[in-house]
Amino acid sequence: MKLSKDTDVEFGEFSRACDLVEAYFGDLVDDVALHAPVSRRQLVAVLARAQLSGREYGPDELADLGEELHQSNDETLYWLDDQFWSRLRREHNLSPDEGRAAREVHRRIIEAIDGDVSYYNRDRDPFVLVERTTPTA
Repeated sequence: MKLSKDTDVEFGEFSRACDLVEAYFGDLVDDVALHAPVSRRQLVAVLARAQLSGREYGPDELADLGEELHQSNDETLYWLDDQFWSRLRREHNLSPDEGRAAREVHRRIIEAIDGDVSYYNRDRDPFVLVERTTPTA
């Protein structure tokens, strides 16, 4: 599986990224998929691709592409200026609906953690780089 033009991803790594996405985003994936013309499975796959692409960039390069809003042991939140979602859509041949749904999941997380999305940030790309998920007990 191709991550970008120069990077191959093993199925096991992609599967782990899907598991991470499902654990971190949880019911939010279902909520967005319910109102978007994409299936839950499609949305998880797109979100996993986004995580793998974000890891390819790394936290420092992502911060250089925009603004880091929040960092914890579990995640780092960014507003990116460099059309992250458009590039991801082109590189992975995603439909516009898949890209919009994945972007919406990230926007909702940022809004939940950082507050209302300001007018200025509506043109920027929301991105949450997930490091791990805290076990719930």
